[in-house]
Amino acid sequence: MTLHHQLRNLLLPTLFMLLMVLAGCNKAAKTAQYKIGFSQCVGSDLWRRNMLDEMKMELSLHPDAHFIYADADNSSKKQIEQVKQMLDEGIDLLIISPNEAQPLTGIVEQTYNRGIPVIIIDRKTSSDLYTAYVGADNYQIGKMAGEYIGSNLRGRGNIIEVMGLPGSSPAIERHRGFTDALAKFKNIQIKAQVYGDWLKDHAQIQLNLVQQDLKTADALFAHNDVMANGSREVLNNMHLSHHVKVLGVDAMPGVGGGLQMVASKTIDASLVYPTGGKEAITTAFRILNKEAFAKENILQSLVIDSSNVRLMKMQWSKINSQQKDIERQQSLLEEQRQVYNSQQLILNIIVITLVLAIVFGGLAFYWLMENRKINRSLEVKNNEILSQRNQLMEMSARAEVATEAKLNFFTNISHEFRTPLTLILSPVEDMMENEKLNSIAGKNLKLIHKNIFRLLRLVNQLIDYRKIEYDKQQINAAPNNLVDFVTDIQESFRHNARKRNISLNLISSEKNINVWFDANMLDKVFFNLLSNSLKFTKDNGRIQITFTQNTQNVEIAIQDNGIGMEPEEAEHIFDQFYQVDNDNARGSGLGLSLSKEIVLLHHGTIKVSSKKWQGTIFTITLPLGNPYNYNVQPGKLIDTTGIGERSRIYTNDLEQSEIKTETTAIGNPKEQSILIIEDNADLLIYLADKLGTVYEVFTANNGVHGLAEAFEKVPDLIISDVVLPGMSGKVITENLKTDIRTSHIPVILLTAQASVEQQIDGIGSMADVYMVKPFNYNQLLATVKNLLKNRMILKEHFTSDVSHGQTPVSKSLDKKFLNDFAGIVEQNLANENFNVDDICKTIGISRVQLYRKVKALLGCSITDYILNRRLKKAKYLLNNEGYSISEITYMVGFSSPNYFSTVFKARYNCTPSEFKRKQTS
Repeated sequence: MTLHHQLRNLLLPTLFMLLMVLAGCNKAAKTAQYKIGFSQCVGSDLWRRNMLDEMKMELSLHPDAHFIYADADNSSKKQIEQVKQMLDEGIDLLIISPNEAQPLTGIVEQTYNRGIPVIIIDRKTSSDLYTAYVGADNYQIGKMAGEYIGSNLRGRGNIIEVMGLPGSSPAIERHRGFTDALAKFKNIQIKAQVYGDWLKDHAQIQLNLVQQDLKTADALFAHNDVMANGSREVLNNMHLSHHVKVLGVDAMPGVGGGLQMVASKTIDASLVYPTGGKEAITTAFRILNKEAFAKENILQSLVIDSSNVRLMKMQWSKINSQQKDIERQQSLLEEQRQVYNSQQLILNIIVITLVLAIVFGGLAFYWLMENRKINRSLEVKNNEILSQRNQLMEMSARAEVATEAKLNFFTNISHEFRTPLTLILSPVEDMMENEKLNSIAGKNLKLIHKNIFRLLRLVNQLIDYRKIEYDKQQINAAPNNLVDFVTDIQESFRHNARKRNISLNLISSEKNINVWFDANMLDKVFFNLLSNSLKFTKDNGRIQITFTQNTQNVEIAIQDNGIGMEPEEAEHIFDQFYQVDNDNARGSGLGLSLSKEIVLLHHGTIKVSSKKWQGTIFTITLPLGNPYNYNVQPGKLIDTTGIGERSRIYTNDLEQSEIKTETTAIGNPKEQSILIIEDNADLLIYLADKLGTVYEVFTANNGVHGLAEAFEKVPDLIISDVVLPGMSGKVITENLKTDIRTSHIPVILLTAQASVEQQIDGIGSMADVYMVKPFNYNQLLATVKNLLKNRMILKEHFTSDVSHGQTPVSKSLDKKFLNDFAGIVEQNLANENFNVDDICKTIGISRVQLYRKVKALLGCSITDYILNRRLKKAKYLLNNEGYSISEITYMVGFSSPNYFSTVFKARYNCTPSEFKRKQTS
């Protein structure tokens, strides 16, 4: 078991114990279980203050609830906004006393529809969409008031009604109950009705407007005690208090309440209108706790007058005293709870401290023992690492010696290449000067000469790169005129540019720009850049060398309008052995990398800017003067004759050869054709020239062009390189062998990939032959002849008797084609209008491709094949069936018996009648 697992096994039980203790600490600290919102229409009057006090008294029994209170101050708009804010705070239940019924209906319905319970208290809305209602029956209160006044007036008199806020449900229902109760007293009339808006001063203003009616009034009913008190003051001011009875509603205890007004005879009576605060909270918790509750909770009322007012005041005083006792006991309980929590916290801290002390003490002892074991183990491992490091250092030293030996061998063998190449080059040049030999083998000699220089260039680049990369070669710089130096290099390429009508210009505002450089090294940079520009610029193009000088540097820009490069290609162009995939040429991937190293040795920079199909600009920057303190070598001049000689290994590779196909009017046409796909121009020309004497040759220098040529020309055989721009030879082969138009064509792949695995992979791509470079031409020619000969044998074997069931064709796709082709012909033998276009439409290929496919597989034309099938079927019918010659004529698709007889006789040297007689005799 590892130390990590051991520590984990020790710590997990400890942490679990601590979590249990902490959970016990926090058990008492509970977050609010429910969030209840209460929206009061107005909270300033005594009745509504008592409602809020009753709610708080009941909430004291539920300490886990969070109570949110908002006072709308008699504004319906403000009350709506307050309810919306409560909803945003995430209340679990809403208690609301609507300021007005209609304006508050919408927000109450919206809350209810969101799944939040709504309790309406005191006043109702214009909708039944609420969870519960708590309040007195305002209609019943109004009715009780009417009956009380009617009885006291003994059924006769005039009454003034002071109503509440217009539109509020209590005012509407109290008025309706009041008038319904008075309806049975025929001699009692309501002389005036005014709206006091539940406020004392508003009621007084409205009553002063109906003073004439007050003078004849016997009683006054105000919808609440506040307005009743204001009404009594108006009556007193009018000296009418002696005979007008005043009845109010609320009968609230406390200073300024209705009970005190009745006791002091300010008003004559008041109807108890319970606030419902306690009942609203009780109903709320029943709803939240999913208990049974009543939707309509109607509170009872009674009339308080001089007969029972003292009893009611005594009851209220007793209740008030009991509530204070409850509050005092709750305060004591809270103090005791806090003391208990403090003591519990201290105890828990002590327990945790003891547990941690024991655990960490044990862990400290355990870690001490483990640390000693680890130190002993580390000491052993450290000795092993030191031993291994010493071995690695020894091996690294041996590897460095071996690498140096390999590099020295590589350099020496590269030098050795120059001697045999020189011995090859000199005799070849001698033979090229011999007119007789030149007339016989001029092309081959030029090809050998060109590739000798190519090998020389590669060997030189490898040697130079070895010197720079590993020998840290220092340049042998001297001050020279850079303009003249580049001009001499430019002249060595002018002949090649002129042959292809490429404009090669040098532009410099200064005739003499002195720069310190090593001529024998820097010339390789310009040789390589100009050679690349000519190689990748098409005929009639443009190459321009521009000098730009400032105080510190000189820039030489070599710009062409050639094929250019993609951005990702330009990014890696100076990497070692990187090759740009293009259709024109493929280099070794070393020239530009070597050029960059040479420029860096001169403390300069080289960069490239290129756009595909627009051109490329190589910019070389070299420092002016002698800022790097080169050793002065006076009198050292540039050997201009040597520049021309050194440039030969670059310019010789630019010589282009053309593929010439000899066609003479009297020459025999070539029956078989070959497509050669090769990106190396010299090898392509060589193979086309050699094979062109026997076969018709088509050529392509990249994969995409080659595949298109194969589909268009449908040759008898294809020779392709494996590594090609655009598309590899293996991909070309797979496309050809899986296409019905070209599946019959034999394919020979040529490659420098010589391993057995690579050859197996090539054959796996369905190539017929896989030949490794360098190959023997006679072997290639023999392979071509053998493949074409085998194809001819298959044709002859198949066409000898096409009526046999299975065709001897090696490729399944060719078998399917021949089966489909033979089936179409067989089904249409009786159709004298059947032609090649009908077959093309059915199979889905063009006339040219169909002709070439049939010719390649069957060795005959489509017309000959159809005619042969008709005659063979006619022979069968004449020999085996009892049809007449006329019937057989139309059964095999001939237009008339005479034409059938003529064709039959031309093929079998007898007429159909004679043939039939011979068979029956």
